[in-house]
Amino acid sequence: MDRNLMALAIIPGLLIIIYVYRKDKVEKEPVGLIGKIILYGVISCIAAGYIERFESQFLPQYPKGSLEYALTTAFCMAAFVEEIVKYLAMRIGSWKYPGFNYRFDGIVYGVSSAVGFAIYENINYVALYGFQTAVVRAFTAIPLHAFCGVFMGVFYAYSKKASILGNKGAHAGFTVLALLVPMLIHGIYDTFAFLGNNGTMQLLIFVIILYITAIETIKRMSAADYRSGFYPHARHIDYNVDI
Repeated sequence: MDRNLMALAIIPGLLIIIYVYRKDKVEKEPVGLIGKIILYGVISCIAAGYIERFESQFLPQYPKGSLEYALTTAFCMAAFVEEIVKYLAMRIGSWKYPGFNYRFDGIVYGVSSAVGFAIYENINYVALYGFQTAVVRAFTAIPLHAFCGVFMGVFYAYSKKASILGNKGAHAGFTVLALLVPMLIHGIYDTFAFLGNNGTMQLLIFVIILYITAIETIKRMSAADYRSGFYPHARHIDYNVDI
């Protein structure tokens, strides 16, 4: 792959993480920590490839382009496997970090893991299919992964709060949401994508809605983050999830 294509494969993901980093107004996360989580995201993408190839042997075989194929591949393989490995990359890289003490931190970690995954995946796609694929994915697949990381990160932060409080039920519940919400978003996106031309319009509408919702969530969480710290008033935090 030439340098221009490589840059086009990498830059969209980096721009998203820079945008999110700048929105972390209260206490920015160390660049080294973000870099580590991005690297874990890359590793998670490699792992996902092996897991998906193994899993595909056990899934029903439907004709490509059919609704059955789209739903099975999107939800049972892509969304399920990829969101789990991205969550693990985020959690391994950040859960025990002492500076994980504000709600927006979860968004930074979630997007970092997702961007690492997306960049590695994108390099492979662009190497195979070239410039046009790089341009399309810059506005679709890369933001899809990153925005899944936004919602994963929100619930991840709430699970951290619950863990600090010793509330095992809330911790488990928010952990499940940190996985299920991105899986749902990812699964819907991939279903439309796997339908090919039959899902193009629905995919476009879904991407627009996702852009609006994710960016508004980032802005709202950023603006309210100064009063969303875990310490020293964690025991008085309301668990209402405002997304």
